[in-house]
Amino acid sequence: MSQGKFAIVLLAGLSLSIAACGRSPGERAVSGGLIGAGAGAGIAAVAGGPVLGAALLGGAVGAGTGALTAPSRR
Repeated sequence: MSQGKFAIVLLAGLSLSIAACGRSPGERAVSGGLIGAGAGAGIAAVAGGPVLGAALLGGAVGAGTGALTAPSRR
């Protein structure tokens, strides 16, 4: 596996493992947005794409997902 593909798989796994931490929808939206922005920027940097655009898109998707999910029951 190439180094770029390994980094993408690693970032995706990390993002999914800590996605949308928080108790309220607002907390989950903020944490999901931050995680999504970081993952989007990281993947774009490895893949050679536009980092800012990927960070904005990842942040928007992460915030939306965080706001719409229910908190963990653990």
